[in-house]
Amino acid sequence: MKLPEDAFEYYVSLGSKRSYRAVAEHFGVEKRTITARAVREKWQDRLARIQERAREKVEDRMADTIAEMHERHLRVLQVILGRGLETLQSMPLTSAWEAIKALDLAMRREAEIRSQARSDSAQEDS
Repeated sequence: MKLPEDAFEYYVSLGSKRSYRAVAEHFGVEKRTITARAVREKWQDRLARIQERAREKVEDRMADTIAEMHERHLRVLQVILGRGLETLQSMPLTSAWEAIKALDLAMRREAEIRSQARSDSAQEDS
């Protein structure tokens, strides 16, 4: 039996069970047939490039998810800050303690999120 052109694709699809022997068994050929094709077509190099691109895509999606989370948190904090300011303006100073605590908490969290975002950005640049 002649080895099909898509043997490499099958090899990649095996994931953690990937082996030349598994490919040989699947296509009903000798392992040396697979090994010869793999050497000629540089399967190991191709697989390494594919895995690197996949890792980069996963990392990009994780970074996007973290950025979206930071943006959501900042929007929530902006609402808290707005409400806190409204409350503070409408209350006498002696009874405004809850508004002051909410404002303090929101401002601290906003600073933490912005600081973390700067830190993450600096690490990406290095």
